[in-house]
Amino acid sequence: MNLHTLKRADKRRSRKRVGRGMSSGHGKTAGRGVKGQKSRSGYSRKIGFEGGQMPLIRRIPKRGFKHVTERPAIVNLRELQRFEEGTEVTPELLREAGLIRSSSRKVRILGKGEIDRRLTVRAHGFSAKAQARIEAAGGTCEVIGPVRK
Repeated sequence: MNLHTLKRADKRRSRKRVGRGMSSGHGKTAGRGVKGQKSRSGYSRKIGFEGGQMPLIRRIPKRGFKHVTERPAIVNLRELQRFEEGTEVTPELLREAGLIRSSSRKVRILGKGEIDRRLTVRAHGFSAKAQARIEAAGGTCEVIGPVRK
């Protein structure tokens, strides 16, 4: 097999050349039909446009509220059990362990579960229950920066 003997796997269809005379089959109106908005030059339909009918996106009800700012990544105490005694838990370590997606995102520690080892936890925020349980186990909580509740 050589480069000059290779054949293209897919059969490519040649481009349809419109408006090139009546005998081509695509002459005169060039496949656009007769009259109407879509036959005119410069026509481009907006996304979601339904011919003047109220578009679906405007017909369906809107509910709820989408928070604009990024919410913190949540880590529960039971997930911190995997770290060994005396470990300093940081967002980078949580990222490596697969507990959060991005270490650049703010991290908040919540109190679901138990903890029985002494850890130094560095995060952007702690719930009162999480902080009490970490300190009761002999660990410390260090706030990196403020985070919204």
